[in-house]
Amino acid sequence: MKKPLAWITDSMGFITEELKEHPDVYVVPLNIHFGQETFEDAVDLTSEELYDRLRGAEEFPKTSQPSAGKFAELYNRLKEEYECAIAVHGSSRLSGTLASSVAGAEMADFPLYAVDSLALSYGMTGLIERGFYLQEQGLVPEKIAAQLQNETVDFRNFITIGNLSQLYKGGRMNGVQYYLGSLLKVKPIVQITEEGELAPIDKVRSQKKAMQYLVDRATESYREHGSSKFQILHANVIAEAVELREEILKVVPHAHILIGELSTVLVVHAGEGTIALLWRSEPAIYK
Repeated sequence: MKKPLAWITDSMGFITEELKEHPDVYVVPLNIHFGQETFEDAVDLTSEELYDRLRGAEEFPKTSQPSAGKFAELYNRLKEEYECAIAVHGSSRLSGTLASSVAGAEMADFPLYAVDSLALSYGMTGLIERGFYLQEQGLVPEKIAAQLQNETVDFRNFITIGNLSQLYKGGRMNGVQYYLGSLLKVKPIVQITEEGELAPIDKVRSQKKAMQYLVDRATESYREHGSSKFQILHANVIAEAVELREEILKVVPHAHILIGELSTVLVVHAGEGTIALLWRSEPAIYK
């Protein structure tokens, strides 16, 4: 007898220990290219190895989505064991991974319900965790996927970029923004919008002010919506992430704050030193 539902995601998400150990969760890695060398994200390249390579790289690395054929291989295996799957992927405005996943399922003739998270990192993870809850409540896969797609608007995120050069060379910032940012030594604050696009929303003149900016946004959400679950994702700056957590706890003493590392494929674009603060501005019934 087949299992009712598999869960698919990709390495742009924050892969918690729960997801790693979950028997029905499958993570498809993106690719990182250094010249002629290709590595599977979080499979062939550790975060330490990535930072070493980034510091010494003469040529800026590139990333690419998994091919439809890669997904088809997975779905051909899964259709022997599962009735269907729900796939939660990184924003389709920032990556073609969702399209590859859907194409791979069609090639394998495997029933797939695709959710465009319109997010990255824990924005994807939170939807999957929410999906587990809905599955436990007895919702059918089609309704779970539809509900998750509706809930993407609850996602909130503020990101301080660690390396303007990497963001610029990766095509996420135009030349004028990069020139002015470098000239003025500003730290841009960017956000993944409700439409799933990366957009600059503010800028500050120091790391200290950038951290205070994040604390202020968490404070506002707590006071307006009662938000008390936050995620801090960092690119090799654990001390700053811990400091940010402590500052938020001064305002929201009972907050639950997760600290984790950004996936290597995201670090390629955002750069070492990046810090992201994420949470869901959600109705109380979700908590």
